[in-house]
Amino acid sequence: MLLEGLETLCLLASEGTMAKVASRLYISQSAVSKRINQLELRLGKKLIEPDGRQIRLTPQARELLARVAPSLAEMKGVLADSQILTDGNPLPVACSETLLAGYLARFMHDYLQCDPHLALSTHHTPVILARVRGGDALLGICAGRLPPGHGLCAELLLTEPFYLVGEDQHEEGGRDQGGQDEMRKILTMDLENPSNRYLREPLATLGLEPAMELDSYLALIELAKAGIGPVLLPAGLLTLVGEQGASARPLPGLGRPLHLVYRPNSLKRSRIARLVEGIKEHFAGLGEGLQPGRR
Repeated sequence: MLLEGLETLCLLASEGTMAKVASRLYISQSAVSKRINQLELRLGKKLIEPDGRQIRLTPQARELLARVAPSLAEMKGVLADSQILTDGNPLPVACSETLLAGYLARFMHDYLQCDPHLALSTHHTPVILARVRGGDALLGICAGRLPPGHGLCAELLLTEPFYLVGEDQHEEGGRDQGGQDEMRKILTMDLENPSNRYLREPLATLGLEPAMELDSYLALIELAKAGIGPVLLPAGLLTLVGEQGASARPLPGLGRPLHLVYRPNSLKRSRIARLVEGIKEHFAGLGEGLQPGRR
């Protein structure tokens, strides 16, 4: 099928190997290769070529994707909207790992008793948005600022405050030789991630400068537990740090928005509408004023 071939080519562009694409699509590597071969025969042009252990797209393939990728994502989303969603079908939900660990694990445990066919996957926010737009997920739960023009319905669940963990509470801000206030070095999540980039300016205003930027909150948690800090963590992860989480310092005015995202027609499906209402009620119970250790 033409659509399957184009989808596979798109994944090859991002994943780089047949094995990773096969894992994403839950098919064999030979099936991935067959899809690409059929697409090449259909179009009459070479689309991929070996690049060491990876696969590189040809210039013709890159030109093709530049033209069709936006329409392909929208087409996949429309098809997902049109599929029948019975109580026995998988309901794919793409979620931020930190939100699942910090707020949603117990909720999902209880909700799965009444809807055991939720299919959870964890991703960074840009990937969640792409999966919901393309219909690979029917609901997304995101952490961080959403980019403009994302094309989805978005509902703010709450704004989660940030804390500094492992900070010496008696340490005073220093001054450099010129008498200027020194920036304090902290460990943070990757601020090059588009959903986190907005934090750079408010952190600088607070006199905080990233010394390390990691791509995993799990790694930050372990560093905080080991006494390497101070570490910037959202409120929902403080109990995972242990005793140091209880003495973490809140950073006034610094937070990250948490959103539900879905395609415009999704709430016409009763299963999705029920899940959305359940998640909104759950977060409403948490409230805006989150405290360390609170769920």
